[in-house]
Amino acid sequence: MKEHLLGRLIPFWNGLKDEKNGGFCGSVPYDLSRDFKAEKGCILNSRITWFYANVYLLYKEGLLKEEDFAAHGYTADIVLEMARHGYRFLTEHCIDRERGGIYWSLNYDGSPLDTTKHTYNQAFCIYALSSYYAATGDREALALARNLMEIIETKCTDEIGYLEALTIDFGPESNEKLSENGVMADKTMNTLLHVFEAYSELCRVDRDETVVSHLQRILGIFGDKVYNPELHRQEVFFDREYNTILDLHSYGHDIETAWLMDKGLDILGQEDLTEKMRPITRDLTAQIFKVAFDGRSLADECDRGVVNEHRIWWVQAESVLGFANGYQRDPEHLEYLDAALSQWEFIKTYVVDDRKDSEWFWEVDREGKPFPDRPIVEPWKCPYHNGRMCIEMIRRAAK
Repeated sequence: MKEHLLGRLIPFWNGLKDEKNGGFCGSVPYDLSRDFKAEKGCILNSRITWFYANVYLLYKEGLLKEEDFAAHGYTADIVLEMARHGYRFLTEHCIDRERGGIYWSLNYDGSPLDTTKHTYNQAFCIYALSSYYAATGDREALALARNLMEIIETKCTDEIGYLEALTIDFGPESNEKLSENGVMADKTMNTLLHVFEAYSELCRVDRDETVVSHLQRILGIFGDKVYNPELHRQEVFFDREYNTILDLHSYGHDIETAWLMDKGLDILGQEDLTEKMRPITRDLTAQIFKVAFDGRSLADECDRGVVNEHRIWWVQAESVLGFANGYQRDPEHLEYLDAALSQWEFIKTYVVDDRKDSEWFWEVDREGKPFPDRPIVEPWKCPYHNGRMCIEMIRRAAK
């Protein structure tokens, strides 16, 4: 994974830096052409900034050496500059300095395109800014992250939980962006998960009682509203009161939640919360292994009893981490270690696109054949899941 990170992922994204307009190229279709005039998703740019900041953190932590970068034709300073390039684009274009919050997307030149203020998007910017602060010590980044947390808590919540899409002025807006499968959700597990992820990273780099209390609240919602103990899964789409509105089992989100929540619990270090939530993360891992893993890869989801057997890039990456985490937490479960290794072999064989100047396919079928109508890069397709898999596994292997 270290070699894959250094030799495949970083060089690919280095080549998408937009020197003229800032940020990164927003579209690479299957034919591998580069469309530098495509829409630039703010989630995409937050995630790329997070990616480069964490690669540089591996260097600061001594887990990557200068010679590791040099072997592939670049340096640690170039990685740091890529993180700074992403940070400048976020702060100069993506963040709305007048009204607060971060837009959904921009035109290629950095002007606002979709001015929706989505809670999910605010969370990913916090995630990026927190890691950037850890990598650089830039306190402006930390202040911006804390400001976005305050915006989420004051403008993107109600008395029950976390809202979804909002207008440029934080008024109500319908949630097409994170609603799927024929429903319109007032609240989603996905947004809640990534607010938790963002706050966990902020807590890791600059802990105080405010972010701790928010994390405690989110864990309460997961335990009481989102987790379904009878079905051993999380519910996905909800009405305003957190009543589920669709019979859907999202395999990728459940295995991602299992390790992300465990990591967040480690950061919090509160025994009572750990005792409440760890049985849930164990149950999610066990159920995904039981119903979604075929011995070498993970299916996408089960919608109203019908399984989507497509192998989606991010689901495969998260299953490596989820199963590895399950084994590390409970080493008697050797089957999880085998699953993580088998999944990584499937990724290397079928999901990684071996064409020159490419990265990972968006999705392949159960046998590993790619779908040629799916892009290599677009506003959701970025080095977050696969890059994080490598980064996290490098850190875990070093412990």
